Amino acid sequence: MTKDVIALTPKMPDTGALLAALHAGGPELGLTATDDGAVLQLCTADGRPLVSVEAPLLVHTPGETERLLGPRAEAPAPPYWWTETRASTAVPAAESLAGSVCGRLTMLLGGTTWPPEAGHTARVTASDEAAGPPSSPGPLQPVVDVLTDSTAVVLADRPVVPLTAWLSDLLRATTRSDRAFHLVTPPHVRLTLPLRTALGGTPNRWVVQDPAGGYHDGLSGVRLAWRDGTFAPLGTEAAPAFTSRVTPAGHRQLTVSFRTVHAPHADLELGGALEAAWRHLTGAPPAGWGTAEPVNLPWSRRQLTEAARDRAPAPAHLVVIGTPERPAIATHRVTRTTAGVAEDTTLTLGYTAPDEVPFDALEALAEKLVAGHGLTTMLTTLRRARADLTLPPHLEPPPLPVGFTLGPRDVRAIGLTHARRPPLAVRPRRLGPATAPALHYPLGDGTDAAAWTALQVLSDHLKAGSPA
Repeated sequence: MTKDVIALTPKMPDTGALLAALHAGGPELGLTATDDGAVLQLCTADGRPLVSVEAPLLVHTPGETERLLGPRAEAPAPPYWWTETRASTAVPAAESLAGSVCGRLTMLLGGTTWPPEAGHTARVTASDEAAGPPSSPGPLQPVVDVLTDSTAVVLADRPVVPLTAWLSDLLRATTRSDRAFHLVTPPHVRLTLPLRTALGGTPNRWVVQDPAGGYHDGLSGVRLAWRDGTFAPLGTEAAPAFTSRVTPAGHRQLTVSFRTVHAPHADLELGGALEAAWRHLTGAPPAGWGTAEPVNLPWSRRQLTEAARDRAPAPAHLVVIGTPERPAIATHRVTRTTAGVAEDTTLTLGYTAPDEVPFDALEALAEKLVAGHGLTTMLTTLRRARADLTLPPHLEPPPLPVGFTLGPRDVRAIGLTHARRPPLAVRPRRLGPATAPALHYPLGDGTDAAAWTALQVLSDHLKAGSPA
């Protein structure tokens, strides 16, 4: 049984309902909260974390339950409330306690639990006996399964692991404590692209437990072993389980990564370039946005702008999602720079056949972003990968460059004459007005690995013309 249990309710889990649900373990359990109140924890008398309960989310976005929990998951019609709990593996009773918390919420508010068999309403007695001493370095440390001096380990078993508020909190906590974060899953589990982005690279890892024994890295395939309190590589050879499975034939992911920069002013509204790109490539605006998954808020540039201002001067990291009929997801980062307010967007779209990929729309998209949204750079790549935009723990070919666009500001800094004459067979196309042109460089159709060499040659050429 999974350690994650979710209550999906048509009514809001108010304070009374949450207190009744949290009473599933009796009054002797302690209760703590993260600094921002996003995660509550039930703890034993000696402070051992048992169950984390994320703040309930009102989900307006259609399709999030099916995207993250699988096609057989049931939820009330949007908007509905998503309350996620997670049980520690250190105390055997914790799983049943998480199920009782969610079961009591659905008894009071209606709706369903996921997994369906996990919900119940019995009181659970949580013993203080556990494997080893309390592992939490402080009362606000989120629930982890193993904590060493160097690494925080979380075990997850659900169809798709998303970037939840709880995982975001844990990633911040491990960074603050100078630890690595290792996510351990069975081989059938997939990650969402926002979680993959948040994991970054070394020292964080996605560790896959091979059914034949042993572990391997879910991104590189390299074999791993538990040594000195962390998962470490065993040589450089990929595990057979990583290379033996393949992506569905014909599936493709088109990724458009672009930066726009705006002069800061009181009336600035963010998200315009992202929405323009979304409409251009899908025919519709984004469906929703949020700071984590599930993506819960209906699309609103005004609210997105307010969220970024609330976080300033710190960067704002956001997730944007499309409708179930047109798979698309984006990570969006807003930062203050010396040049102004920068928006960095990575938009990925899924297709079930190569002929669905809208190659003909890419140059026009670049021109639109140059003309109306302050585009500085845009890189488009194509890869053979799952159309549902999840990441499986097996080998997928790397993305291949399709095109690169250089905005007017950088063309001016490099020099138009130099920028338009790279040592490539294909000449760039001028976009925008003659007085402030941008340049779009076609690099391929996503089938030839030589496109990476062409991109490197182009990059070196442009750097040579940049001012020191």
